[in-house]
Amino acid sequence: MKKFLQFTGILSLLFVMSFTAADFYSSMTKVDFMEGSKTLKFTTKMNTAHISDAIKINPNTASFEAEVKKYVNNNFDLYINGGAKNLTFTGSQVNGESVWVYFEANGVTEINSIKIKNTILLSTFPKQFNLVNVAYKGSQKTMNFQRGKEINEVSF
Repeated sequence: MKKFLQFTGILSLLFVMSFTAADFYSSMTKVDFMEGSKTLKFTTKMNTAHISDAIKINPNTASFEAEVKKYVNNNFDLYINGGAKNLTFTGSQVNGESVWVYFEANGVTEINSIKIKNTILLSTFPKQFNLVNVAYKGSQKTMNFQRGKEINEVSF
């Protein structure tokens, strides 16, 4: 019985340790439709160390925001009702372990479908998982992105 308890204890310890050694790679984006201004506003949250690794710049440097802007522009594409939309970077903010990135798409009158290509951090971290929540006129849709599934589309 004593050996069984020791074996069970060792297995339990290994099980717990397997969770503490793993790093979790994800980003979350919230998309809100502003009907009055006909604008889609995007707020993306990423891990500071992860985006810093991807763009190879220290988050405390003056050029960090410009590089984040370039990175997001190169890794996030938006299509409304089948047509490509330009994204305008409106800012970013480093807040400890998180980087908040703000951008928007103007001139959005009616949305039947939203198609997004989101490759944020996918080339740097193979297990990266990106989540996008879209709120439009009282309805919310969720899109998931990962390697092999970089493009997703929802209809309203």
